[in-house]
Amino acid sequence: MPGTRILVVDDEPEIGQVLNLYLTREGYEVVTASDGREALEVVARERVALVILDVLLPDLDGIEVCAEMRKTTDVPIVFLSCKSDEMDKIMGLAAGGDDYITKPFSPREVVARVKAHLRRYRMTQAANASPRKILRYKGLEIDLEGCTVRVNGKEVYLSHREFEVLSLLAQNPDKVFSADSLFERLWHMQSLGDIRTVMVHISNIRKKIERNPATPEYILTVRGAGYKFNGRMAFEA
Repeated sequence: MPGTRILVVDDEPEIGQVLNLYLTREGYEVVTASDGREALEVVARERVALVILDVLLPDLDGIEVCAEMRKTTDVPIVFLSCKSDEMDKIMGLAAGGDDYITKPFSPREVVARVKAHLRRYRMTQAANASPRKILRYKGLEIDLEGCTVRVNGKEVYLSHREFEVLSLLAQNPDKVFSADSLFERLWHMQSLGDIRTVMVHISNIRKKIERNPATPEYILTVRGAGYKFNGRMAFEA
């Protein structure tokens, strides 16, 4: 959407210039930062719709920056990194990232992913304008309009994507979703067998809402099939 502001954080000027060129061609407004502290300052003072964040930065690394941003914003965060190791990707997603693209990358692919994440984010925001709906389970309250979650009356913070995963499962109690189907429904792209992204998000959600994440009561694993929300946690009529 024209006028949408995107923050690009990278200490390599060439990469910033390339992304600026391709994104402005699509009508986006681009602001840049060359290190983590500058990026946090930009997010604090300006309204940005999405962040493209390099992992290797000269002061705070991208993982730390992402975790700090998640304290105040739920906008999509897309990592860029020359590190393609599986654990690096998992760490980025665990910190609250929505996507992880390895260098070298195709600028057109980055633009396509930016569009997909912004589209999904706007759809969630638009849904918030519908009549207020609150899901209530034993010890758990999910406000679908306000995008808030309370556990035993205390609000807990979930990232935008974590909230989407939880709300989808909770709106369909006892329905089993495979990791592939969750990825395709919420990320709007084929998983190609890479289910680690979903696993990381499920793990993060359990840490935030379960009394004991090792023995979950809300989000259950169905061996060989996927995940489901435990319908037994509903209040009895």
